[in-house]
Amino acid sequence: MIAIAGTIGTGLFLGTSKSLAQGGPASILIAYSIVGFVVYVTLLLLGEMATQYPVAGSFNAYAHRFFSPSYSFALSYNYWFNDAVSVASDLIAAQILLQFWTTRYPWVISLVSWVFLVGVNATDVGAYGELEYWLASLKVATIVVFIVIGIVVNVGGNTSHEYIGGKNWRVGDAPFVGDFGGFAHVFITASFAYGGTESLGITAGETKNPSKNMPRVVKAVFWRILIFYVLSVLIIGLNVPYNYPGLSTKSTATSPFTIIFEMAGSRVAGSFVNTVIITTVLSGGNHALFAGTRVLYSLAVTKPVAHAPKIFAWTTKGGVPLPALLATSSISVLCFGSSYIGNGQLWSWLQNIVGVSNQIAWLSIGLASWRFRKAWIVQGRPIEELKFNARWTWPWGPYFVMISVSAIILIQGWSSVFPKFSAVDFVSLYLEIPMMIVMWFGWIAVRRLAKAKRVTCLDNTPLERGINGILDIIDLRTIDLTSDEYQDSTEDDDEEALRQKRMSQGGWRFLWRIYYLAA
Repeated sequence: MIAIAGTIGTGLFLGTSKSLAQGGPASILIAYSIVGFVVYVTLLLLGEMATQYPVAGSFNAYAHRFFSPSYSFALSYNYWFNDAVSVASDLIAAQILLQFWTTRYPWVISLVSWVFLVGVNATDVGAYGELEYWLASLKVATIVVFIVIGIVVNVGGNTSHEYIGGKNWRVGDAPFVGDFGGFAHVFITASFAYGGTESLGITAGETKNPSKNMPRVVKAVFWRILIFYVLSVLIIGLNVPYNYPGLSTKSTATSPFTIIFEMAGSRVAGSFVNTVIITTVLSGGNHALFAGTRVLYSLAVTKPVAHAPKIFAWTTKGGVPLPALLATSSISVLCFGSSYIGNGQLWSWLQNIVGVSNQIAWLSIGLASWRFRKAWIVQGRPIEELKFNARWTWPWGPYFVMISVSAIILIQGWSSVFPKFSAVDFVSLYLEIPMMIVMWFGWIAVRRLAKAKRVTCLDNTPLERGINGILDIIDLRTIDLTSDEYQDSTEDDDEEALRQKRMSQGGWRFLWRIYYLAA
């Protein structure tokens, strides 16, 4: 359920309004499909590493192990910043959704939500898990109902009793709006919407029987992307015109989901789904706050030298890293600046920052996979020894991810430069790239200083000479490919045997097949 919750949030429920208004129905469908395919290939690559080495830290740990410790340091802080800003963007999204009923005191819902989320995460991990389970279940049910209602609305089951079909693809400038700039900018909102999918790998260290379950989960992502995202944006583009009043402005935005439910019946139906979407805001904020807190905690307990102040390693008796929680949640005070800037505008800027951060994470997964696969070949290990091998992605998969994500990062900022340069939009789209570079080379400098003083070299990894030494890149020949490899246990074999027995024998086998497919 955490994996599902990470892939459905305000990016889909609310971000599609901005995508549709800026790019039109064809742009949103194409961009979400392209990014969805990139994400699917990325997760297959991550699945290979996570199945072979189900360790805590996921792609951050793989970037450290197979590419560069200093780059991993920068990547970890980038991901923490991503989670912290995500909390702020979710709280602002709550203000935007509240405007469906009233425009008075929008900051109240952000304050109440912030206190609630911090309280839940400060209690214990069980409270977080219980809340996330039920909110994630509600999201999935909402998506399924939306798809059914959307089809009914399109064929005439709406308040106007009118067959819509593809009419909205021919309204005004549709299907492509805003020329190339409008199309390019949809990629950032799509990346924001798909953010969190990489959390499938983060759970590998706590997954039961990962050598069997991780490949199943990763392969199932294809259908989640196809049903939850591509089918949803297709229905949105068919039913809602890109020039719908108030769809997306600097001060407000309306969820296409709410609009379509209103088209199906009454404002009561719209109010109901708007309430449901607010719960997804809580779920998204809950997920981001939990993940960001754990990332900052892990930085503080890194051996032999901590990557964050030791205070963030302190936990309560219940095991909650309270200082890390408060530091992560403090970033969300950004949401209270929305009353001066405009909810829609500030949310758009934060959406840009989070979207680029997601793209950096995917690029890093491709980079780590490329190095992992090269090391596997250089050290003479046969491909057959991989516990999960996405064969159809060999050998082009990592190159495809790195090149396509890099291209998207460069292209999506087109509208911030042409036809008129927007400094704020440009900074929100490209801020994290120089930040990553500064932190990467800054940590290299710190490690060199430690080595010069003959202190224990940070990260316990040597600094090579030449270009590898300058960039702090690990030598492929010395990468340890044996430690932390998962070894199947007797319990794993027994569980797999029980699964196969349930699915092939007895009168309940059909129901067991459905259960395992859903689970």
